[in-house]
Amino acid sequence: MLMKLRIVALIGLYPALLPVLVAAEQSHAHWGYDGKDGPRAWATLSPEYAECGRGSRQSPIDLPIAAGPEAPRAPAAEMKVYHHEHSVDVSNNGHTVTVSYDDGDQLALGESVYPLVQYHFHTPSEHTFAGQHFPGELHLVHRAANGQLAVVGVMLESGTHNAAFDAVVGHLPSTAGASEHVDRVPVDIDALLPASRQAFRYAGSLTTPPCSEGVEWLVLRTPVGIDPQQLQSLATVLQHNNRDTQALHGRAVSSTELDVESVSSRQ
Repeated sequence: MLMKLRIVALIGLYPALLPVLVAAEQSHAHWGYDGKDGPRAWATLSPEYAECGRGSRQSPIDLPIAAGPEAPRAPAAEMKVYHHEHSVDVSNNGHTVTVSYDDGDQLALGESVYPLVQYHFHTPSEHTFAGQHFPGELHLVHRAANGQLAVVGVMLESGTHNAAFDAVVGHLPSTAGASEHVDRVPVDIDALLPASRQAFRYAGSLTTPPCSEGVEWLVLRTPVGIDPQQLQSLATVLQHNNRDTQALHGRAVSSTELDVESVSSRQ
């Protein structure tokens, strides 16, 4: 049976979901990306973060982009996107910049449904392709009603101006704890994704403390281009907020693709 993957706009069905799922808001001990509080020390900063050191299904990882067709195949996926305007909140939590919607899109993976909660950025990329970083990485974080997470990763590279990112890049809060509210943003999730939707899929974790495992990762093979000024704006606010790649410990990395259907309005 084919695995189904859908991203569908949905209003009001999950109002109780937390708007931000980055681990900085789930954890208490201070952590960062440099020195004694950096990624190599996370497991020692708090018992809550122990999985950062002892876990065997950690993220990010190096993806075997050069292997291409040799990667094991997962069933094809299907993406459906409804186009509509959003109100968004752009927040700086001190570790990344997150974008939260007033009504989210929805990801269905097999029999599980994951509403989109937020997306956020890392500079440089956390995942690598055959050992190579990209200038940035976008993570679209989805959460099922049972708390399980699924994250779609998109590599960002230098290219031409990308209007789909204007609403965020133009409202980046530069101070930790600051946020901006933006009304009527005509951006759908597919506008943030590359035209080619081939992807890697693997079982992993949060890339920040507490590094909880059980996260389904879908990382698109093709990067999205944004102009150098947009990249620089992100990098200036985020500095460097990437965790080193982690050992596979025998995990399989599968190759799949997304068949995309766009719908102009909700039905």
